[in-house]
Amino acid sequence: MEQSIVSSNPILFIIAALLTFMACYTALDLLTTYISAEKYKRLLYLGSTCSMGVTMWTMNFVYVFTYESDRTTAYSFSLIMLSLILGAIFVGIGLLAIAHNPSMLQMVFCSFMFTMALLSNYLIGLYPLSKSLELNPWLLGSTLVIIFLLFVSGFSLLFYNGKGSQPFLKPVSTIIMSGAIIGGHFLFLRGLPLTPEMVNMKGLAQLTPFMLYLVCFVSLFILANLIGSSTIVARRLVKSDNQVSDIRYALDQSSIVAITDAKGIITYVNEKFIEISQYEEHELIGRNHSIINSGYHSKEFFFNLWKTISNGQTWHGEICNRAKNGELYWVDTTIVPFMKKGKPYQYISIRSDISSRKKAEKDLKVSIKELGDMYYAINQSSIVAVTDDKGIIVEVNEKFSEISGYTRNELIGQTHKMVNSGYHSSEFFENMWKTIHKGKVWKGEIRNRAKDGSYYWVDTTIVPFYTVEGRPYQFLAIRYDITERKQTEEMLYRQDKLAAVGQLAAGVAHEVRNPLTSIKGYTEFLQLDETDSERQEYLDIILDEINRVNEIIEEFLDLAKPQSLNLKTKNIVPILQNVISLTEYDAKKKNIILFFTSFQEEIHVQCDENRLKQVFLNFIKNGMEAMPQGGEIRVTMELRERKVHISITDTGVGIPPNQLRKLGEPFFTTKKSGNGLGLMVSFKIIESHQGRVFVESEVDKGTVFNIVLPLELLQERKRQERELGLTV
Repeated sequence: MEQSIVSSNPILFIIAALLTFMACYTALDLLTTYISAEKYKRLLYLGSTCSMGVTMWTMNFVYVFTYESDRTTAYSFSLIMLSLILGAIFVGIGLLAIAHNPSMLQMVFCSFMFTMALLSNYLIGLYPLSKSLELNPWLLGSTLVIIFLLFVSGFSLLFYNGKGSQPFLKPVSTIIMSGAIIGGHFLFLRGLPLTPEMVNMKGLAQLTPFMLYLVCFVSLFILANLIGSSTIVARRLVKSDNQVSDIRYALDQSSIVAITDAKGIITYVNEKFIEISQYEEHELIGRNHSIINSGYHSKEFFFNLWKTISNGQTWHGEICNRAKNGELYWVDTTIVPFMKKGKPYQYISIRSDISSRKKAEKDLKVSIKELGDMYYAINQSSIVAVTDDKGIIVEVNEKFSEISGYTRNELIGQTHKMVNSGYHSSEFFENMWKTIHKGKVWKGEIRNRAKDGSYYWVDTTIVPFYTVEGRPYQFLAIRYDITERKQTEEMLYRQDKLAAVGQLAAGVAHEVRNPLTSIKGYTEFLQLDETDSERQEYLDIILDEINRVNEIIEEFLDLAKPQSLNLKTKNIVPILQNVISLTEYDAKKKNIILFFTSFQEEIHVQCDENRLKQVFLNFIKNGMEAMPQGGEIRVTMELRERKVHISITDTGVGIPPNQLRKLGEPFFTTKKSGNGLGLMVSFKIIESHQGRVFVESEVDKGTVFNIVLPLELLQERKRQERELGLTV
C-alpha cells in the first residue's frame, strides 16, 4: 500500500523531539520496573521494547516528508513497518541482555544494539527519497562512536552508578539518550547525506491532515505506554500496601514490636508489648528500654548491642526483661536499624516471648548434665554404637574408634560389616537379628577385625528401641573388650593341648622308637638281598613311612621338652632375608616368585634367631605347598603402632573359613601329608616372643600369615626421640 505524501512543517520536528523524549522516558521507566518486578515481566518487557522502538523510528519517519521536492515521494507502508520492526528487534535484543543483568558489559552490548537500531531506521527511512547515499566514512564513524558513547553514558548513569535508586537519574538519563537519538539523526544526515542530483530540496511544506493524524496516532501510542506503565506501578503499590498491612497485622498478632528513634527513645509499641510488659502505652512512649531492664545482662552486653546497630547492622539475641509487677520474662530479639545518609534514624525491634522455652532449657540442662555424667561413665568403660533399623551406624563413641582403628567419620554411615572378621557364620548373625527384631535383648561374644587387620573380641549386648507403633527404629550396642581374656583362654587351651601332646610324646616316644629302630634295621637288611624290583619298591615305601613316623616322634619330643629361648637383640631384617635366600632355589623349581619388602633397614627385636628362622621357614614352605602350579609369595615387613608387622602372602588355593578356625590344633592340617604340629610349634614360638599370629585367607585367592612382634626397648626409645625431634 502506497501513499502520495508531500512535505511537512518544522513544527513536526519539535513534536517529534517531544515524542522522542516521552517515548524514551516511558521505555526506561518500564525497564526499571521490569528489573524490580516479580509479575507482568513479559508485558513490561514488550512495552519497553515498543516504546524504545518508536523512539528510534519517530525522527526518521518525520524527516521523509519534511522538505518539498520537485517530484512526489512515494512512501511504502511496508517500509514504514519494516523500519519500525527492525529497530524494535535491535532494541529488544539489547534490552533483553540488560534486563537480566545490568552489568557494564551488558550495558555496552545494549548501547551497541541501540546504535544499530538507529542506523537501520535512518537507512530504511531515507530509501524512498533516494536510491543512493553519499558516504563520508570518517564522519559516519565518528557519528556512530558519539551515539554509542551517549547510550553507554545514559545506561551507566541509570544503572551502574545509582542502580536507579535516585529520582533524578531517570530524567537525566532520558535527556542523554534522547539527545543521542535526535542528534544522531542530524549527524547521520552529514555522514550519509542524500545525493543532491536525486532529490531537489525546495523548502518547507504545509502541514497536511494526514500528518496530523499520524502525529496524533504516534502520540496516543506513547501516551498509552505511559498510562499502562503508571497503571502497573499503581497496582503494585496498592498490592504492596496491602501486603505491608497484612504483614503488620500478622506481626502484631504474633510478636512484640517496638520502634525507637536514633537515641533509643520509644516512639511506638504494639499491644503485645503492652501485654507482656504490663505497662500502659503512655508509660512506655517517650521512655527508653531501661524501664524494663532486669539487671540480668552486663553493661558490655548492651554496649555491644548498641555498637552493632549503630553501625547499621542487624542485632539478634536473647534478652531477659522485667515486667511492671517484677516478674522476669525472656524475649528472642531482632533489632533492625533504618538508615538515612549513612546513619540510623530509627530502630525496629521484633521480639518473641521465649520464657517457657528458657524454663524448659533450664530443666533440660539439668537432665542433660545427668545423662552426660552417665554417658561419660559408659564411654570410659564400654564400646558404644548406635545403628538405625537397617543396621547403619549413626553414632559411635571414642572407645569404638580406639579399638577398631577406624575414625568416627569412617564408621558413620557404614554397617558392622566393616569390622566383620569372618569368624562367625551367617546363621550366627541371622539369629542375632531375629532376636533383636522381636524386641528381645541379645547377648553374646563376637570376634571383630580392626582396621590394621588384627582381631579383637567383644562381649556384646544389643538393646532394641521401638517407636510408639511398635516398630524398631534403632539399636544400641554396648560392648566390652574381652580380647585379653579370650587370648588367655586360647593360650590355656593350647597349653592344655601341648601338655597332653607332651605327656603323650613322653610316654609313647620311648616305647615306639625302639620297635621302629628294629623294624627299620631289618627292612634295610632285607633290601640288601632283595632282587625283585616290585618287592624292593615295597621296602622303600616301608622305610619312608618309618622315617615319617620318626619325624612325628621328633616333633612330639620338641613339644614335650621345655622350650628354652636364647633371647638376644637382633636386627630382624637380615634374618628374614637369609630365610628367603634359603628358599629361593626350591621356589624356582616350583615356578614361584619371591618378593621381599622392608620399609626400614634396621628393626631390632629381642629374639631367638634360630627359632624365628624356623617359624619364617615353616610359613613360607606352607605357602609354596599351597601353590602347586606356581605363583607369588610376598614378604613385607614394616613398623606400625610401635610393633613389627610381618606378613607372608601367597596366591595359593586358600583355606575355607571352617578350617581356618582350626589352624594350630594338633593333628589338623590342610595338606595331604602333614600332622599340623608344625603350625602349632610356630604359634608357640611366636607366643614365647610376646607376639601373636593371625591368619587371613580366601578360597582361590590366597592366604596371609600376619606376625606381630614387639620392638626392642632401645629401638622404641630411639623411635620416640625421632618423633619428638630430639635426634637428627
